[in-house]
Amino acid sequence: MEEVLQRDDKKNSWNSDNARKVSKPKAIEDIEYNEEHRILSASKELNRVLGGGIVPGSLVLIGGEPGIGKSTLMLQVALGFRKEKVLYVSGEESENQIKMRAERLSKKSSSCFILTETSTQNIFKQIEVLEPAILIIDSIQTLTSSYIDSAAGSISQVRECTAELIKYAKESGTPVFLIGHITKEGTLAGPKVLEHMVDTVLQFEGDQHLMYRLLRTTKNRFGSTSELGIFEMRNSGLREVSNPSEILISQREEELSGITIGATLEGSRPLLVEIQSLVSPATYGTPQRSSTGFDGRRLNMLLAVLEKRGGFRLSVQDVFLNIAGGLKIEDPAIDLAVCASIVSSFEEMPIPSHVCFAAEVGLGGEIRAVNRVENRISEAEKLGFKEIYISKYNKKGLDTSNFKIEIKSFSKIVDVFGELFG
Repeated sequence: MEEVLQRDDKKNSWNSDNARKVSKPKAIEDIEYNEEHRILSASKELNRVLGGGIVPGSLVLIGGEPGIGKSTLMLQVALGFRKEKVLYVSGEESENQIKMRAERLSKKSSSCFILTETSTQNIFKQIEVLEPAILIIDSIQTLTSSYIDSAAGSISQVRECTAELIKYAKESGTPVFLIGHITKEGTLAGPKVLEHMVDTVLQFEGDQHLMYRLLRTTKNRFGSTSELGIFEMRNSGLREVSNPSEILISQREEELSGITIGATLEGSRPLLVEIQSLVSPATYGTPQRSSTGFDGRRLNMLLAVLEKRGGFRLSVQDVFLNIAGGLKIEDPAIDLAVCASIVSSFEEMPIPSHVCFAAEVGLGGEIRAVNRVENRISEAEKLGFKEIYISKYNKKGLDTSNFKIEIKSFSKIVDVFGELFG
């Protein structure tokens, strides 16, 4: 059955009484550009992911699995404002439920207002009275517009409600946050055009059995799409993790084989992550290759390099690889750390805990340079590491006198193993 768009011109939407402004073409040299003043929230992690704060008039869509903490995050953000009026519109929970969550967060705010409503026309009536500085919708799939004769959550309803909120945001200059559901495949529910309509798309992810939550940017018209915010879920709400490297590196009492530390980057933030490997003889015929948080195809490539260029017989071994902390790393700069971890487990020789790695490995077994190596070295030094292994091509133009950590550079992977294992 095909959905039909039906409009009733007698029904009022946002600011519909105002005459439509006619735009005229301008020469690009005549357009005056003013740097956007951003609104800073109490959450530094959210500000980082948004590119430095909330842009007035922007539409931000936040998606994530049920129960991951989307509503908790946005209510916490709403309660964090002190001077700006925030209107939190919920179509899923009652006022009492939201009040209970606010009590659990142990935060109070006289500038946060709650509205339980699903009709966009009624919401806009309350907006005209309250005139909030920030609007939060939980969730876009629960809203209905009287312009559309279909159920809430349908493609036409989601598209129409989003269009009305975009018109409101752009004409009033009020930033709007939309919480969105996701499908079984992990994509945002509703029409794909929804992601094209909004200015910023954030993904709130993490394993519900683990305490860490990651806020990633998949689209941002006002900043980088490679930023990452890290939160820790507690009974009292979400705690921001300002130095995630200390958490992502486990504190172990003894040195174990198969464990290395790699220096990676998520946006502008350097992170040191722990790589864990387990290599054991294959007992059931075809060797198993399993990786968590790391690309399985890249793991197979590195294993082939180790066998061909390093001489390690890994084709008859089961190999299991894990990035600690639940992170998913796509940065090739942890290649050397992965290779060292695998060889360490294969040879049953631990790598000293004060050593970390930051280099890419090529198919010829060469150690390739990585970008922004200074940030990686500084992070390693700050966390107390004594040695870092990098590519010799990264040393060109690098002022090593600025660092106290010992920087060792190599061009071939066999030279690294000769240094580590003798």
